[in-house]
Amino acid sequence: MTAILREDARFILDRAIEAVLPEPAVRNFLRSRTPPPRVTLIAIGKAAWRMAQAALAEWGDAIVQGVVVTKYGHSQGELPGLEIYEAGHPLPDANSLLGAQRALTLVDPLGTDDFVLFLVSGGGSALFEALPEGVTLDDLQAVNEQLLRSGANIVEVNAVRKRLSLVKGGRFAQRAAPARVLTLALSDVLGDRLDTIASGPAYPDATTAETVRAIVEKYRLSLSPILRQLLEQETPKTLDNVETHIIGSVRVAVEAAARAAQERGYTPLTLTTTLDCEAREAGRFLAAIARTARNEQKPLPPPCAILCGGETVVTVTGSGKGGRNQELALAAAIALAGLPDVVLASVGTDGTDGPTDAAGGLVDGDTVARLTARGINPGQALADNNAYPALQASGDLIITGPTGTNVNDVTLLLVGAARSAR
Repeated sequence: MTAILREDARFILDRAIEAVLPEPAVRNFLRSRTPPPRVTLIAIGKAAWRMAQAALAEWGDAIVQGVVVTKYGHSQGELPGLEIYEAGHPLPDANSLLGAQRALTLVDPLGTDDFVLFLVSGGGSALFEALPEGVTLDDLQAVNEQLLRSGANIVEVNAVRKRLSLVKGGRFAQRAAPARVLTLALSDVLGDRLDTIASGPAYPDATTAETVRAIVEKYRLSLSPILRQLLEQETPKTLDNVETHIIGSVRVAVEAAARAAQERGYTPLTLTTTLDCEAREAGRFLAAIARTARNEQKPLPPPCAILCGGETVVTVTGSGKGGRNQELALAAAIALAGLPDVVLASVGTDGTDGPTDAAGGLVDGDTVARLTARGINPGQALADNNAYPALQASGDLIITGPTGTNVNDVTLLLVGAARSAR
């Protein structure tokens, strides 16, 4: 029975990811518009290459120049008339600077008759960067590393990043003015905050210097005097040359997962599309729901599918390897130990979870037994933030490769048997 549940979990997650692939979202939107005569295309993020390819398919004759900046391994070849850069994520690198500088070189001379099609997806904060005078790449990487290890959520992380950049927090749109900017975004931010997706390069910034001071104090960030000075500088609060649309989000992915679960014979229930807590706590909580569903038929009788979308955080205290979805899955596995006919899967929709090649994890009530049989203490692995090798040993990693999209994470709990007939 567990094998069927695992098969169904993969089917459901695949349908969720397919629902938020960038090509149909971009093409459907652009098909409803008449392209301007001269378009500069700038695409940033993990889905940038595929978004740009879709834009070329619809508006190709109007696109005269452009730059695509995406994560290493996420480009799929040349695109006519566009320059492609692969860069670092989750930490920016030299190519993040090169790609952004080339984009600025293209938009700086634009005038009132020009038009920028700005395609944005998750990962853009690290992949697209230009540094203020006196700030080095090492400075930026050190701040990012502190933020990523602190347990700060994405809104807090990006509030700091905006002020250490010449392109974030609305500043890219300022550089493109007076040209018009049409932004199409795949949202990887809880609540779809437009000023936070990729740190809002073309959207007015709602955060303030006071907001950032509180974040620095909360997480006790170590910053040089010049970085502290930059954090006091305000970002643009209004932009009159920008139009922005969200064309994909985790809500769409979770809705597709619910439909797929129903197709496989499960009664679906979406708990939230704004999951935002420590990954291991989310795993334990969902495991508790599984036990209640199994033993008390609540909140739904089996067979049922409990769904969450969002983005958990990991406060790193160990020295292991993993990502938030793997940590969530490992914590759930420990709490599910011995429980029959239950599986939990959690994935990043981009196909990469943390600095690993896995999208996430798929665990069941026998995961802990498989680990202990291999001499691995699952509790110790969790304490050391070392979920990747543990789930690799138990055969519970989900590896999809780059999916070409990025709209947060989807977590799925299946309780009970699938339909006997497909």
